[in-house]
Amino acid sequence: MSEQWIETAYTVSTWILPAILAITLHEAAHGVVAYRCGDPTAWQLGRVTLNPLKHIDPFGTILLPGLLLLLRVPFVFGYARPVPVDFQALRNPRRDMIWVAVAGPATNILMAVAAGFLAHLVVFLPAVVGQWSLLNLENAIAINVVLAVFNMIPLPPLDGGRVAVGLLPDVLAAPLARLEPYGMAILLGLLFILPMVGDQLGMNLDIVGWLLTRPVGLGIDFILRITGNA
Repeated sequence: MSEQWIETAYTVSTWILPAILAITLHEAAHGVVAYRCGDPTAWQLGRVTLNPLKHIDPFGTILLPGLLLLLRVPFVFGYARPVPVDFQALRNPRRDMIWVAVAGPATNILMAVAAGFLAHLVVFLPAVVGQWSLLNLENAIAINVVLAVFNMIPLPPLDGGRVAVGLLPDVLAAPLARLEPYGMAILLGLLFILPMVGDQLGMNLDIVGWLLTRPVGLGIDFILRITGNA
């Protein structure tokens, strides 16, 4: 095996575990909060679990991150199979929808903070293991902050869209909610088609990049500071 392949495999190994944990706990958190708010759907379907195979989406978890890597976009992210939630089964559908939606990104932020604190413990590990562990933890901070910020984009079915629908007055919430069946198509257009059109026109039309870059940078910097890593 060539040295380049070994280096690539090593790098990939430092991203896989934090990515799987970030996506798995994000989705499980939705199910837990939905259950606590009165909807047992995810629980009954076995989606409130730490088994990543229950949450993997072939496109969102595998193909989309791969495409973004090939296109060398500033941020590589993906998504899992959404946890099913029957919003009408919630005790207070409009209010509880917000809590269910926020649970995923909030879990990602907590995981990023935990990774920051755990980074202080790598000095107690053997050098090689410690370096590998530190890279995993650094990547965990980045992945979780990106997932949290990305999911809070106010476009259904992203978590931010659900939060917006729950908070906005009906006159604004209703048309936003009606976008949900087309939300992923709109998002993919913003991620891929619009930037390609911009390239042809000599313009930067990477709207998602604009939305993510500063909040992600500030989020990572904040977590590094509060965990004593900056």
